[in-house]
Amino acid sequence: MTVRIEASDGSGSFSAYVAEPAGTPRAAIVVIQEIFGVNPGIRQKCDDWAAKGYLAFAPDLFWRLQPGIELDPDIPEQFQQALGWMNQFDQTKGIEDIESTIKVARAKLGGTGKVGAVGYCLGGRLAFMTATRTDSHATVGYYGVGIDNLLGEKHAIANPLLLHIAGADHFVTADVRAKMHDGLDDHPKVTLFDYPGEDHGFAAEMGKRRSEAAAQLADDRTAAFFAEYLG
Repeated sequence: MTVRIEASDGSGSFSAYVAEPAGTPRAAIVVIQEIFGVNPGIRQKCDDWAAKGYLAFAPDLFWRLQPGIELDPDIPEQFQQALGWMNQFDQTKGIEDIESTIKVARAKLGGTGKVGAVGYCLGGRLAFMTATRTDSHATVGYYGVGIDNLLGEKHAIANPLLLHIAGADHFVTADVRAKMHDGLDDHPKVTLFDYPGEDHGFAAEMGKRRSEAAAQLADDRTAAFFAEYLG
C-alpha cells in the first residue's frame, strides 16, 4: 500500500510504499531508493523486510522533481534519465524527507519502537547521511558514492552503521575506498565490509546488475545487523 507523508518544510506531501508484516512488527525499516525511484526492485526490498517481521517504508525522494519516477537500470535511456534526476536532486531535502518518514514509522509503531534505514546506490550515500543527521537506530548503506566527501560528519554517528563496499565499483575508485577505510575503520559505531570483484548495484533485487552470491552475503549480514540492533 502507499501512504502520504507531510514534508517537514511545509512544501507539500510525498508518497511512501509501505509493506506490513503479518503480526506485530519487530521494528520499522526505511528503505532508501536508488536513482531509479521507488521501482519494483525497491518495493520488493520492502516486501522482503515485511516477510521478516518488519514494517517497511520506501519514500518517494524524487517527488520534488517529479512524483512517481520509476526507472529500469537495464534500459540505457532510463539509466541516463536516472543520472539526470540524481544531478537535480537536493540531498539535504532528501534527508529531511527520510527523517519525516522515520517519524511516521515510529508513530505507526506506537511511538516507542525502533526505526532503522537501509539504502542502495544514491540511497547508500543517503544512508550515511541518515546515520549522521537523524536518530535512526541502525543504518545500512550499500555501495554509497562519494562518502569520502562526507567523512567530516562522522563524529555525529551515534548509532550503529554498516556499509557494504563493492570492491570493483566503477563509481567508487580504489583511492576513495581507501579513504573510507582510513576514515571509518576505527569508528566504534561503524562496520565496513568489502566485496572483492563486485561492481556497483550487486545487491539489486532484479536485473543484470545482481551478483547472487555477494547479494546473499550482504543481505544476510544486513539481516543479522538489524536483528541485533532493531530487534
